[in-house]
Amino acid sequence: MNAAYCHQPDPRDNHLLAALSGSEWEHWAPQFELIELPFRHVLCDSGSAPAHMVFPVTATVSLQYMTLDGGSAEFAVVGNDGAVGLSLFMGGNATLGQAVVHSAGQGYRLRAQAVKSEMFRASPLMRVLLNYTQTLIAQVAQTAMCNRYHTIEQQLCRRLLVGLDYSDSHDLRLTQELVANLLGVRREGVTAAALKLQLAGVIRYSRGLISVLDRIRLEKRACECYAVNRRSCGYREPEALAA
Repeated sequence: MNAAYCHQPDPRDNHLLAALSGSEWEHWAPQFELIELPFRHVLCDSGSAPAHMVFPVTATVSLQYMTLDGGSAEFAVVGNDGAVGLSLFMGGNATLGQAVVHSAGQGYRLRAQAVKSEMFRASPLMRVLLNYTQTLIAQVAQTAMCNRYHTIEQQLCRRLLVGLDYSDSHDLRLTQELVANLLGVRREGVTAAALKLQLAGVIRYSRGLISVLDRIRLEKRACECYAVNRRSCGYREPEALAA
């Protein structure tokens, strides 16, 4: 561990690592390395082989598909409930999308070779990762449905709620341009949806900071996709945020 870190979060604050038994965790613990995950840091580019599997603890990572002309859309979000780099243990060398840190924080990484060495052993860690993979696939499928059938306002509400689930604050550092890139829509559509929510007293937007004033009303304006993903991903129960 690097002595420069003034605070070292517990790696088992990550739900996947917390699911390991005491003896299994003792086996893996020495191989994990604490890392900083700064905002917009690219953990892995599309088509490249990850050098590590990363388990976020206080950071949030956005998984995105990129088009040839520079467009993008988010298909999943990974926080302390998951891991980035699942292709390492699934027999593939290249990732399908780009993994970008969306909310800065810390995490723990495990060398690619350590993960690959477990591929053909039915270890508890591999079983945990396989279960998580099923959860991630469900999130990807639900996001695809949401992007196809629901309004920009509903998608914005869903994404804000997901952000809150991984945050200890009701303030989210999101520019309208970033939200548009995550949803794969035009910025004008996000601007109109955000203005509507602000006029309704649900959020307050200023200088790249979105403050959620009324979570209950935000949930009512979101589509069913948020509730479905929340059940499948095991998000913690959030506390109601006062206006």
